[in-house]
Amino acid sequence: MAVRSLLLGLGLSATLQPGSPAPFFSAPDQSGKRVTLAELRGHPIVLYFYPKDGTPG
Repeated sequence: MAVRSLLLGLGLSATLQPGSPAPFFSAPDQSGKRVTLAELRGHPIVLYFYPKDGTPG
């Protein structure tokens, strides 16, 4: 349920379907700088969630 919590925390629906356009959001990058999806428009991006990150197993 960590992915669902993260999506809802970003104000996103947990029912996104593959191939759907991504809704507007912002999130911290690896350096902690806030990046918006609009800033990356026109560039290929991969957004990946680690649902078991920080858990045993």
